[in-house]
Amino acid sequence: MNLAGRLWRSTRVRLIVSFVAVALLVGVASFLVGGRLLYEAVLSEAASRVRLDLNAAREIYQSRTRSIELALSVAIAGDQVQRLLTDGDAAALKAWLDRLAREAGLDFLGLAARDGRVLARIGPGPLGGRDVDLPVVAQALAAGRPMGGTVVMDAASLAAEDPALARRAVVRPVATARADPAPEGARTEALCLAAAAPLSREGLALYGGVLLSRDKAIVDTVGQTVFKNESFAGRQLGTATIFLGDLRVSTNVRAPDGSRAIGTRASREVAEEVLGRGGVWSGRAFVAYDWQITAYEPIVDVNGQRVGMLYVGVLEAKYAGLWRQTLMVFALTTLACLVVAVGLGAYLAERITRPVNQLIAASERVARGDFSPEVGPIVRSDLGLLQRGFQEMLLALGERERRQQEESEKRLLQSEKQALVGRLAAGVAHEINNPLTGVLTFTHLLLRRGDLPAEVVHDLQTIAAQTERVRKIVKGLLDFSRQTKLEAQPSDLNPLVAAAVKLMTNQALLKGVRLHFDPQEEFPVMNLDRSQMQGVLINMIINALDATPPGGEVAVITRPGDPARRGGRQGVEILVRDTGCGIAPEHLDKLFDPFFTTKEVGQGTGLGLAVSQGVVARHGGEITVRSKPGQGSTFTIWLPEEIRSEGYDW
Repeated sequence: MNLAGRLWRSTRVRLIVSFVAVALLVGVASFLVGGRLLYEAVLSEAASRVRLDLNAAREIYQSRTRSIELALSVAIAGDQVQRLLTDGDAAALKAWLDRLAREAGLDFLGLAARDGRVLARIGPGPLGGRDVDLPVVAQALAAGRPMGGTVVMDAASLAAEDPALARRAVVRPVATARADPAPEGARTEALCLAAAAPLSREGLALYGGVLLSRDKAIVDTVGQTVFKNESFAGRQLGTATIFLGDLRVSTNVRAPDGSRAIGTRASREVAEEVLGRGGVWSGRAFVAYDWQITAYEPIVDVNGQRVGMLYVGVLEAKYAGLWRQTLMVFALTTLACLVVAVGLGAYLAERITRPVNQLIAASERVARGDFSPEVGPIVRSDLGLLQRGFQEMLLALGERERRQQEESEKRLLQSEKQALVGRLAAGVAHEINNPLTGVLTFTHLLLRRGDLPAEVVHDLQTIAAQTERVRKIVKGLLDFSRQTKLEAQPSDLNPLVAAAVKLMTNQALLKGVRLHFDPQEEFPVMNLDRSQMQGVLINMIINALDATPPGGEVAVITRPGDPARRGGRQGVEILVRDTGCGIAPEHLDKLFDPFFTTKEVGQGTGLGLAVSQGVVARHGGEITVRSKPGQGSTFTIWLPEEIRSEGYDW
């Protein structure tokens, strides 16, 4: 018999070869499948982050429009413009407009009549030129209040305001990979943010705005605020762009020579989805010169037409590099495991006659927390049954340990994400709060004057009310960004819930929704922060009312918690149940993410549930949700029994 035959007949060789073959098969399969899953997971995580970044970019874009509206509203609130019009001093009126434009950072500003005739404007040209053609002027005069938004201005309109604006608006399309062929000639129309505010004098409006073409303010603010101006391999990691149609007119995307990629165009598939169908694009896309993980949404003008796109994205190369590094570590680990497998096979072959000792050694390793010890090949004897039972026990223990570890990692990731977004929210909120305080203070000072006309007093009261509303939004950002200390006091749960329901009764009646409270049991006094907990309940009820059509029902229920579902812990449950539209399955895992919302743009900040979750968590409880599309939703607030104790650690 030759040497190969003699070696194959060796049990030790067979065990080693078999063990290595299995390990090689599993290792290669794991490498291929794991590598693919890892790549998809990395891209999915990147896409989720970019979608959140798009929400922040949208808020920065919209805040610029609101700042223009606010500047015009404040300007017409006083009597100076009325006095200048009465005096008929054109030079003084133009000087006042020039000063206002500089202070508000406006590119064009003027005073127009209802028919579009311009009475005064900044800029070098005479007034006898083209009349203003901004729909916001007519809208503001018709509504009797300031109006603003996105508009498209042609070259003639821009030149009438200032020839320099018309020259700045000229953008020559650049041939771009994966985009439609570049059209002949330059684009002369421009995307602008504009607003108008009606004066008390009938038929006149103050209008103004900024030109977005080649503007750096918004895109650079996004780069600094959202992406912290991070770089990767010498390139800017995160970028933002404002499109006119599919043409980049304002961007911090860089060309190979380092200049801004003005004139490059969006890829064909992105333009078809966002501009053609009005959808939101999220995922991998080719951006000018590079593949990036992107998010696009349409920009709609004041007439409801899709005129452009807002984009944010991050370099795919960073995530691809991270994937390759992880894959390399995975490959080296697999190779190392194969080497270990050879040694382990030899070791098992030598110890095949002593399975009991292996079980003892395995038991000792399990006692030290290792749930994957090797117990050796299963022998054909009664000991084999023992070995099989031991392996099944290890699998069960390992699976339980894995589930616990995954849950811990998931909670840690959520905490880190909320902490990061919280710091961003705190910075933005503090920056907004200071000018808001000034606006509100000066508004109230003006309201104390007794010589103001009734129309001006009414406008000032409107400004004060809207400023207070913005301050409440800022307070929501601050509540999310900091862990407010609980001011606990003994409280009866059912009266607290009943008070929250009573506060929302009128809102429910106005919408035609039946709102009722169903306490199933009286509970002992609990230590609660009444104000914060009532805020959580009101937020939950508001969300339920928003999701429920007229004729529907919202029920608030209190009941004892089920200890079997809480690891034996006693507690109390507060249920907010509605018969509304329900929640899509893909949104359930994101409900408590900061800035995530399914409401229309401008209808919510996406912070309510995140703040509520934080308040309940600081009480030692948790919020869960069950929902099916079309069948309503049930939010459950669980509070532990321990908060009844005076010694509970807050």
